[in-house]
Amino acid sequence: MKEIDPVALFRLSVLGPLVSRERLDRGELQQIIRELALREYAIPGSRRRLVGEKTIEAWYYAWRKKGIDGLAPKPRADAGASKIPPELQSALLAAKRDNPRRSIRQLRQLMESAGQAAQGALSRSAIHRLLQQHGLSRMPGSATLPEERRSFVAEQAGSIWYGDVMHGPAVSVAGRRRKVYLVSLIDDASRLVAHSAFCLGETALDIEGVLKQAVLKRGLPRKLVVDNGSAYRAHTLQGICARLGIHLIYCRPYAPEGKGKLERWHRTFRDQFLSELDEGRVDGLDDLNARLWAWVEQVYHRTPHGGLDGQTPLARYQRDLPKIRALGQRAAQLDAIFHHRISRFVRKDGTVPYQGNRFEVPYELAGKTIRLVVDPHAETVVGIEDGQGNSLGTATPLDAEANLHRRRRKPDPEGPAAQPSGGPNLVELAYQQYHGNKGD
Repeated sequence: MKEIDPVALFRLSVLGPLVSRERLDRGELQQIIRELALREYAIPGSRRRLVGEKTIEAWYYAWRKKGIDGLAPKPRADAGASKIPPELQSALLAAKRDNPRRSIRQLRQLMESAGQAAQGALSRSAIHRLLQQHGLSRMPGSATLPEERRSFVAEQAGSIWYGDVMHGPAVSVAGRRRKVYLVSLIDDASRLVAHSAFCLGETALDIEGVLKQAVLKRGLPRKLVVDNGSAYRAHTLQGICARLGIHLIYCRPYAPEGKGKLERWHRTFRDQFLSELDEGRVDGLDDLNARLWAWVEQVYHRTPHGGLDGQTPLARYQRDLPKIRALGQRAAQLDAIFHHRISRFVRKDGTVPYQGNRFEVPYELAGKTIRLVVDPHAETVVGIEDGQGNSLGTATPLDAEANLHRRRRKPDPEGPAAQPSGGPNLVELAYQQYHGNKGD
């Protein structure tokens, strides 16, 4: 399975509110792009926090044309060099330093009005790169009007899921008390819990495990809305969502849209589950999860919900069953979609390390870099691939004692004997020339 470029995944996350829409009304595209350009992002390999409107627009059309492959970066032939003449560069930088509030459009108009640049000769992107190189890009000011927020609900089940983590109780694990975390995915329209589980952490791996169970039980959502935590920003989670056709959308910091429904779920969970839980009867993490799942299916899903006009979450969800996106052909590939791929260099003895152990791969790969395909939950190696996702065989745990008795291939030190062809060769030509000359 081909690796998805991390930059492409980041760009797809920026486009989330655009690509997750089935249709856009007139003028809505530019409005959403302007809103996205005002947000701050953790841009890979850059200290910048903002993405320009033109850039976002270009990404959007590239995605529409080629999908996620269109979002992969293409190296510039003129990287690091400005095509603007040096005299004009100096004039632009001086004008910007003289008035830092001047926009790119104003700078271009100023240069054209002063006769320093021909009409239309200066592009916005060229000026932008020049200002960036000299640290003169101006951050847009804050909006003068307060942001409008309105309560909403998805039209149908499976349109939007929300993901979040809540701190849970402590349980006995391997003889010691460990704090656990409740990882949940909840459907917006029905308030149904697609899946929820207590985990020993709140990492991307924990979230991916819950997501896998959720899609197996409840099909594929069109959008998954999560916060900006590092676990949700993991490339593995972004890649899984991209392959499943799930639009992963990140809430803006301190403005978590959809948190109201999750907070209601967490409040219900505390009031009705945690308050009734007899921790003295809980025998470890598996037993705690067994009680959680029984309560969700038997109590929460079958209790009328105030936000659903008295319907139960299960009844509201079942009403939209014909509209839920099924896994379809992806079901056969689901395990592979959730596998992790880890780059490893093959040692001279044909082994690679993983989780403190060594695995043998085909000896012909010695000295090359491969990708281990691993099941991160079982911590097992299931295969090896090249950078394009093509299978290169299997990886087996190293058995050094068995290798002691294995017959090894040994190269012939002399190499294969050359067979004369009967035609001319250098030795015979030299012999004839040398002895022929002597005879003369």
